[in-house]
Amino acid sequence: MQEINASIDVDRRLASQDIAGSKAHCRMLVATGILSAADGKAIETGLDAIVAEIAAGTFEFSRELEDIHMNIESRLAERIGEPAKRLHTARSRNDQVATDFRLWVRDALDTLDGQAKALQAAMIEQADRHAGTVMPGFTHLQTAQPVTLGHHLLAYVEMLGRDRGRIADCRARLNECPLGAAALAGTSFPIDREMTATALGFDRPCANSMDAVSDRDFALEYLATAAILAVHLSRLAEEIVIWCSEPFAFARLSDAFSTGSSIMPQKRNPDAAELVRAKVGRVIGQLNTLLIVLKGLPLTYAKDMQEDKEAVFDAADTLTLSLAAMTGMIEGARFNAERMHEAAGRGFATATDLADWLVRVLGLPFREAHHVTGRLVKRAETRGCGIEDLSLDDMRAEAPGITADVFAVLGVENSVKSRTSLGGTAPDAVRRAATEARRRFLATAEATGGIKP
Repeated sequence: MQEINASIDVDRRLASQDIAGSKAHCRMLVATGILSAADGKAIETGLDAIVAEIAAGTFEFSRELEDIHMNIESRLAERIGEPAKRLHTARSRNDQVATDFRLWVRDALDTLDGQAKALQAAMIEQADRHAGTVMPGFTHLQTAQPVTLGHHLLAYVEMLGRDRGRIADCRARLNECPLGAAALAGTSFPIDREMTATALGFDRPCANSMDAVSDRDFALEYLATAAILAVHLSRLAEEIVIWCSEPFAFARLSDAFSTGSSIMPQKRNPDAAELVRAKVGRVIGQLNTLLIVLKGLPLTYAKDMQEDKEAVFDAADTLTLSLAAMTGMIEGARFNAERMHEAAGRGFATATDLADWLVRVLGLPFREAHHVTGRLVKRAETRGCGIEDLSLDDMRAEAPGITADVFAVLGVENSVKSRTSLGGTAPDAVRRAATEARRRFLATAEATGGIKP
């Protein structure tokens, strides 16, 4: 029973949040006259001493005492005696742990936002540096149209921006204080829940005592947010793995984020990217874990909910490491502009530009222009050349009105320069987008959706 019941090995990470909640509760009890000032002072002094013990590594965590709450309360009683027994007045472990956990998740969200912002900053710098670096854009992993590397990287900046918006939304919704809900029904003591909520940085107390102690949707939302962010990291990691492969050779990671082979001395393996790609499974798995834990629980608290913290802690650790690794990879990556430019010209990547020219200059309906271009692509394939290598006579054989001006749109440089629409890949547009991304995502806290510093 002790083995299955004890949670101290996991929830010891809540120590600072538990002590902060106890201090706020103690001060409220003194302010409302429920606890004497002398007892309140003794409790705070004792809690400060426990903080010092934990920081020094001398605090002894006991599995016999089951959880972090009882470990701290027991040590407080050893230090100050009788006053420690009064701290739990008008409080239950149910509202205590719900408060501690919300505080921990709130801190984790702030950390997550800071890391996502750092990755955005690294990607924006690379995007600005490579605003004019032409590379192939893909659909179905087949060459589709030329784009710029800067444009490609800014796509991930936008994804991370939405991730940070979800972080802000999650933080705003969880920022209600369960303390004072007691076991499930509230308390008969004349407590001041507004006071404790304010002291702990919450916007307001939870409105319903049963909801306050029994729900963990804030943890679910954290895990859902984390899972979506992890998927974005995994997609980027997959591209890094592809780009670093010899057949592509678009990118080279720094030595700090590459590994060698035990047998092949020439190898430079993008292991950090591969591990980030793999770790998304852990984060998604922990979201599923908590969903399943909660799915059949009646109100209010049940011991099943003890399983909530391990899932969140593991996901947070996994994502923290993955974000740090990805930021390091992006900051130190070097890109092979010549190889990218060469690849951008393969696969008839400017076929769409030809079709657009036929519409714009000759006035052909797009569907007809699409068919004409398809026939010209087939002609080029038969001859083993690019569209731009066909003669003007070859072009006119499919559409008599074509002029020599058509060749101006067939080069990959001209193709990307022509994509000037909002959100397009033209180098000047990418540079403006990078500047705007700095303003939106890096300049102020409000840019993240209102996360408080």
